[in-house]
Amino acid sequence: MSNATELVKLSAAQMAEKIRSKEVSSRELTQAHLDVIEAAEPTINAFLHVSGEEALAQADAFDKKLAAGDTEGLPELAGVPIAIKDMIVTKGIPTTAASKILEGWVPPYDATVIEKIKAAGMPILGKTNLDEFAQGSSTEHSAFGNTHNPWDATRVPGGSGGGSASAVGSYEAPLALGTDTGGSIRQPGAFTGTVGVKPTYGGVSRYGAIAMASSLDQIGPCARTVLDTALLHEVIGGNDRRDSTSIPAPVPPVAAAAREGLKRDLKGVRVGLIKEIGGEGFEAGVAARFNEAVKLLESMGAEVKEVSLPHLPYSLGAYYIIMPSEVSSNLARYDGMRYGLRVMPPAGVPQTSANMMAYTREAGFGDEVKRRIILGTYALSAGYYDAWYGSAQKVRTLVIDDFNKAFEQVDVLVSPTAPSTAFHFGEKTSDPLSMYLGDVATIPANMAGVPAMSIPCGLSDNGMPVGFQFFAPQRHDEAMYKPAAALEAALEEQWGGNILTKMATPWLNA
Repeated sequence: MSNATELVKLSAAQMAEKIRSKEVSSRELTQAHLDVIEAAEPTINAFLHVSGEEALAQADAFDKKLAAGDTEGLPELAGVPIAIKDMIVTKGIPTTAASKILEGWVPPYDATVIEKIKAAGMPILGKTNLDEFAQGSSTEHSAFGNTHNPWDATRVPGGSGGGSASAVGSYEAPLALGTDTGGSIRQPGAFTGTVGVKPTYGGVSRYGAIAMASSLDQIGPCARTVLDTALLHEVIGGNDRRDSTSIPAPVPPVAAAAREGLKRDLKGVRVGLIKEIGGEGFEAGVAARFNEAVKLLESMGAEVKEVSLPHLPYSLGAYYIIMPSEVSSNLARYDGMRYGLRVMPPAGVPQTSANMMAYTREAGFGDEVKRRIILGTYALSAGYYDAWYGSAQKVRTLVIDDFNKAFEQVDVLVSPTAPSTAFHFGEKTSDPLSMYLGDVATIPANMAGVPAMSIPCGLSDNGMPVGFQFFAPQRHDEAMYKPAAALEAALEEQWGGNILTKMATPWLNA
């Protein structure tokens, strides 16, 4: 497997270059990743469904097009395989949101981003694991078992998109799609040493993304380099008439910005350190790696200053009112009447539709989903709506104003991605509040609708990756790609390559 091992360790951009030069076929590349999946899955459990036959058929179709010279207009990543978070619907491939209530459901249509992936000739390797309905920060709330962190299988990969991040980090896939409602792409990226991006809200169509909290959800890319995420961002981005929140504007020039960043010249780039993110509650190793990375930005010419966003400390509390309220509304559709699980009442209980719905939802939803539905239903109930949901939306407006004012002073904002590195399984599941507090650095971007990105910035004292987060103004995603690519290049010069090369990968030698 040595040749295949070297192949899967390439960046997605390098893989694409080899495909275009015909050094390797899309089928060979896809098969190499399927072989890694077979070897790694007993350890990692990143996938809920592997679509090997379909992926090879898609690869063959692309190779045929390439041989015929029929690839005009295809994006740079054409032919490179990808994994998809199981929160995004895929025609003919099971989509479960990691919930028993959707177990076995096969959608009759593709999400817009999947249509774009298929049109780009990118084989779909399968569907990745997540916290049920994307509700969690550790992928411990999946109905189908935990995903493990490739750096240390006793630790969580983050969540909710731990499956996508672990698949990329373990070389099972060069690219993946995730969804980010409060950090579900970025925090797993930080925990696994990968790059995760939440685009501007509305910059990527949500049509076909199973709704968790509709005003916060956003599909985005996960990869091993900043350039790879930029190239995938350009594949999936753009306006979609089927999504009423989609921005009627072209995709920002993120790939060009990433390539510009590789020159490592940040003269004139104004970087703001967020005063309200950091300090107490952040591990010493996380703070140390973050501060070292800030100095690297300065060494490349960036102008760094502290910026205050005074209402940011209130965003966590407001989020945990808005999000469960929207969860309560969105998950009301899973009632056993139309599709998915149906559980009839036992003998002796009236066989009514109301009872059937109650028994179905009791059996189909996990504890964390039920907790959030109950919280959200309470916040939306008569007599509490204005006091809770209405007040939280006012806080959200203040947070948006804070970001707008901050971006009048700087081009990008930065912070650690998470207060800690990946924690051990079971460490926080009995304390939901502790788990929720882990999202303190990522939630503000979703509340404000601004783009944000996490890149690895080193290893903490425990040998686990630390994430560095960039925020950019709405609709100016490219602003964060340039400094992120520059920082990544400077760090990789120190490390002698991508940070993942420091990770043990016994499954690659299986």
